Amino acid sequence: MSSVQTIWLINQYSSTPETAMGGRHYYLAQELAKKGYRVYLIAGRYSHLLRQPKQFSEPYLLEKIDKNFTFVWVNLPEYQEAHSKQRVLNWFKFSWALTKLPSVITDRPDAILYSSPSPIGYLGAKHLANKYKAKFIFEVRDIWPLTLIELGGHSPKHPFVRFMQWIEDRAYKKSGYVFSNLFNAVEHMMSRGLNPKKFNWIPNGISIDEVIHKEDLSLDVLSQLPKNKFIVGYTGTIGVANAIDDLIDAAKLLSAYKDIHFVLVGSGKEKQHLVQKSLDLGLDNITYIDAIPKKQIQSMLRTFDICYIGWQKNSLYRFGIAPNKLPEYLFSAKPVIHAFSGKGDIVELADAGLTIDAENPALIAESILQLYDLPEHERQAMGQRGKEYVLQHLDYSKIATKLESIVLPK
Repeated sequence: MSSVQTIWLINQYSSTPETAMGGRHYYLAQELAKKGYRVYLIAGRYSHLLRQPKQFSEPYLLEKIDKNFTFVWVNLPEYQEAHSKQRVLNWFKFSWALTKLPSVITDRPDAILYSSPSPIGYLGAKHLANKYKAKFIFEVRDIWPLTLIELGGHSPKHPFVRFMQWIEDRAYKKSGYVFSNLFNAVEHMMSRGLNPKKFNWIPNGISIDEVIHKEDLSLDVLSQLPKNKFIVGYTGTIGVANAIDDLIDAAKLLSAYKDIHFVLVGSGKEKQHLVQKSLDLGLDNITYIDAIPKKQIQSMLRTFDICYIGWQKNSLYRFGIAPNKLPEYLFSAKPVIHAFSGKGDIVELADAGLTIDAENPALIAESILQLYDLPEHERQAMGQRGKEYVLQHLDYSKIATKLESIVLPK
């Protein structure tokens, strides 16, 4: 019997840096592989989140990433947009395909982690865990079906919602461990019957290797950045859900401060509408820059004086949030303004900026001025606390060690 332990990580929406962004399970798989585990990351070939989906005709494709890390792609039909019925059908196809993995992967798993949002794949993943008598972790990154009820407006009595509710409740009961990247998710889970002793908060993190090997900004992008300004910056989707409209309103309130400038980097369906709003308000203190490669994000953040991240007021945020952006911001050692009304605020935990109520442009403007008026060494100290927090708690190698200590202790 092999002394090397094998872990299967299952997330239908996982990706590699080539197909999309890499992300949580890709980096966890890398770090667990470095520790000597044999790791398989299993995902769907197609989703609306992928930039360049894998193309192959066989039911499965095994892609060797590192010595101990294999990415397993499950062939799934393509669909046009997020609300397509085919997307829902793919949840069931993926779950069924999981049950056939023993014919594809020869290494028996010692532990299997299944990650949401869709709870449907839990059925196939738990079938595998029972077959192999493997340790089983159910991970919640988006609380379904609650999100569909509170945000999507679906009735809790709808038969499909009831079916998902049955799966969620069963998963909490039957799983050996329950993880979430949402700080306070356990509050909801306990209301659905979870024994809180099973719960562990496993936050989103950052790949230190990736951010250290950053790329320089192109000359074209550098030429668009304002010179000799105090820059309030944002990177990511330019949309209302990201409270960019509130930031624009704050920019209007600060338009008399000629050395404060706003730089918004990214794309999004609502970007043109928000650019038009800036023009309608007559603002010349906002620069919009198109999305840049992920490897250049740290180079962009270095040009900012303050990083901004905002949210709408949303009842689901009482259970926490898990944006990939926050660890990136904190690692840049820049103070963060966080417009957020919810639980589990990492900016507050790290003491690395100012957290204010969401949906309040006047408070955003006030907090910008508060940081603007601080001596530079105090802003630097604030930013440095954020970076130290990332290095201690949000480095994926540390997160992998935490996972290992819980599920596969030596």
